Amino acid sequence: MPHDNHDTIDGDVYVSPRYLTGSTAVGDPGFEPLRNLGWDLHNDDLGNAYLTAPDGKIRLGYLPEGEDDGLWRINAYKDAFGPPAWGVCFNDSAPTEFVTAFTTALATAYQHGPDHYLARPLPGSADRDPFLAVDPLIDQGWRFDRPRLDAFTITSPDGLATLEYTVGDLEPATELDSRTARWHLWAGTDVDRPFWYATASTDTPAALLRAVTQCVADPAPLPRWREDTYSYIKSHAQLTPILPPTPAAPTPLDIQRSSARRPAALPATSVPRWSTTSRPALPGPGPRR
Repeated sequence: MPHDNHDTIDGDVYVSPRYLTGSTAVGDPGFEPLRNLGWDLHNDDLGNAYLTAPDGKIRLGYLPEGEDDGLWRINAYKDAFGPPAWGVCFNDSAPTEFVTAFTTALATAYQHGPDHYLARPLPGSADRDPFLAVDPLIDQGWRFDRPRLDAFTITSPDGLATLEYTVGDLEPATELDSRTARWHLWAGTDVDRPFWYATASTDTPAALLRAVTQCVADPAPLPRWREDTYSYIKSHAQLTPILPPTPAAPTPLDIQRSSARRPAALPATSVPRWSTTSRPALPGPGPRR
């Protein structure tokens, strides 16, 4: 449901559906769940920021000055000096709330140990089946598209957001460095020019992916500033003012009409006014004889 405390909302409009919002251009919410665990934060000379887990086995990069549009890159490792076990990327237009949903779930998994943050998806498992990530979308009316030999896709009711799962073998390095990954979530009307996208490699834990799809599927709108809203949002999404518009100041004509509708004031003498100091009425003249 929309937030009732308007003073704490960073925005002046609600955007619905929420997957048609864009980035807030503020990285702090995505960092916070991991920084709260005491992870090390440092920056390079270009302004990119990096978070590293105490054991070095999870690393997050926030890369506004990176080589491509992959703004958020999160990798996990079995060996801190080995290749990534899995990798996730959110591009520079992806809604910040979806990133925060992922890092919040990642912080919880990290606290429970490697068996959770390195839990490979396991088809048929009660808590690791990869298709657990699809359930929140189905529950909100997303539908499966016509099956393909190389992938299956599930699309939002309005056709403006898609989750794609690629089948078959994939090159691990390619999954980490391109949009050719096992999981590909995006919004827009053209997969080659999406409004935003996110990818996840084959061994990304299902619980972490589910945290993202739950956030994507949530029917509650997200707040944004209208003047900073991307053009595609204005074209396709519903924008609702967070605060009711301020009533316009009355014009002289409004004041004149209001005065004309008021009943005329009664004469002052028509309303007796008594007080404890009022003199009693004098007796009138007696009857004539």
